[in-house]
Amino acid sequence: MIVIIGAGVIGLGIAWRASQRGLPVTLVDPAPGSGASHVAAGMLTPVGELQYGEEDHLRLGIDSRDRYPAFAAELAELTGVDVGHRAEGNLSVAYDGDDLAFLREQHEFQSSLGLRTELLTGRECRRLEPMLAPSVRGGILAPDDGSVDPRKVLRALTAACAGIPVVRQRAREILVEDGRAKGVLLEDGQTLGADQVVLAAGSWSGGLSDLPVRPVKGQIIRLRSPYPFLTRATRGLVQGFSMYLVPRPDGELVIGATQEEMGFDGRVTAGGLWELLRDARALFPGVTELEFTEVTASFRPGSPDNAPILGPSAVRGLLYATGHYRNGVLLAPLTADALADVLAGGDLPEVARPFTAARFAPLESR
Repeated sequence: MIVIIGAGVIGLGIAWRASQRGLPVTLVDPAPGSGASHVAAGMLTPVGELQYGEEDHLRLGIDSRDRYPAFAAELAELTGVDVGHRAEGNLSVAYDGDDLAFLREQHEFQSSLGLRTELLTGRECRRLEPMLAPSVRGGILAPDDGSVDPRKVLRALTAACAGIPVVRQRAREILVEDGRAKGVLLEDGQTLGADQVVLAAGSWSGGLSDLPVRPVKGQIIRLRSPYPFLTRATRGLVQGFSMYLVPRPDGELVIGATQEEMGFDGRVTAGGLWELLRDARALFPGVTELEFTEVTASFRPGSPDNAPILGPSAVRGLLYATGHYRNGVLLAPLTADALADVLAGGDLPEVARPFTAARFAPLESR
């Protein structure tokens, strides 16, 4: 028996792929599909959001992004749910000269890695996205990036996992005997035996292990437009502050997201929403005319290097699939395939090997 702790986009994806391999799986989660992936915007932008020193993370993200067309098509065929996969590219735009200088440096870095991107003038940016403000100085187009609707991904994965048992309780402890995972202690005091345990509990993973996973709060705004407002996911730099807007085919526009080291403080705050709307209005003045529909906050699972923690642990039979930070939705297809392969007796794919818990070995062995 395999027990997967966590039924967000990561846990559900692993459960689906593992069950396809004929493996017996049980999910443990008090509220499946209600965590960070329910709140997420759904950007698939490993190139557009590349940072210095993250070349391994870039390769992981591109690998998973490129799995999305087949992943989405398979889910649609199986469940009838269209996950809203879009591949119109990602546009990053600069509000002022300093922001443009940063994007030019980013473009040089992208080019040095052989990535397909294009440096654009302000006029060229507005040709792609006519709702942009006339003051926008320029930008970068990453044509191979895209987006999905995470709530539809969750709906599809939940339907794909319909035959898998779900224990709607919180896991209190991973049970270990003689250096091997033996199951999970539930919040009601009962135990659930297992031959293998996958920790995919997102921001709560640190409380069930020695992993250095912390919650990073993010607040997100959802608006609705009666007309096409944006064509593609757009990241904006406004006087050094980063934000993004992601359109949906049904007219929804997602604006996000704050990054707050506030622990498990899930309050939606006036200050956080004001910052998002302020920067969105600077880039897209027409955004203030759109219908306001929802504000939400949740917790990204952050690791010290903001990269995921994947694969076997120092405890036999215990696997990790957590710490995805801002990229849980992006990395869901690869994580599902990789962890299912390991559960079935295989190895992590080469692209995922830099992301095992071994890089935190001194912390993990305390």
